[in-house]
Amino acid sequence: MSELITPQGSCSVSAILFDKDGTLLQFVSLWGSWGERFLGKFAEIMEQKGLGELPKTLIPSLLGTLHDAQGSITDYDRNGPLAMGTMDDLYAILSWQAYLQGLSWAESLELVHLCRQVADAMLEQQRPVLPLPGLQRFLDDCVGQGIPLAVVTADETAAAEKHLQWLGIRQYFAEVIGTDLVEHGKPFPDMVQLACERLGIDPSQTAVIGDTNGDMRMAKAAGAALAIGLTGTHSDPAPLSILADADIIVQSYDELRIEADALR
Repeated sequence: MSELITPQGSCSVSAILFDKDGTLLQFVSLWGSWGERFLGKFAEIMEQKGLGELPKTLIPSLLGTLHDAQGSITDYDRNGPLAMGTMDDLYAILSWQAYLQGLSWAESLELVHLCRQVADAMLEQQRPVLPLPGLQRFLDDCVGQGIPLAVVTADETAAAEKHLQWLGIRQYFAEVIGTDLVEHGKPFPDMVQLACERLGIDPSQTAVIGDTNGDMRMAKAAGAALAIGLTGTHSDPAPLSILADADIIVQSYDELRIEADALR
């Protein structure tokens, strides 16, 4: 085991599990770009079908996004659908909205599928992924101490693998667990349990790092040793309310260190 050093003290851990979006990579850079294209195409097609222009006040509420005057996504609700939901959750939200506006359920599903294809194609072309500050140093330190690492994400496994490859950090992680590999996603414990099973480590010897309270609740439900909330560049003045179930809250990886256990 190694000592994970935090501003509030240290904890002995045998593995560290990371959320992906907003924890390893900057959320708005990737999912802000995707969300703008996804929602923009949705609004465009709805108008083309004669169903009228979507109210500007409605669009942010669909996925839990914040927009500037030009409509660009600048931030997101850490406990909203885009941050915590699965891809199927997002598709269901927009399909339901299209149905409410007058399309049949079949037409709604087809529309949302097209919007996803357009947004996914944009991601493939632009690959707008950026690491969080201090991440590379922390990952290197963990590897230097021989700490196994894994990713537990609400994203689908294949997409998560791709994003980690784009970021150039896939080699750091022994396991990548997407929501499609378990019966219940966040905030349930399934992903932590599966990751630990594959690593051969008990959840009680792991730390979980994430940017949403769903990550924290998942960690607690699995019996993890430590649930660390990462605020990143979030400007909300009350991170305690956003990460209510976190054991420890930090703004960046610069506040975390990993060292050899003194008893080892």
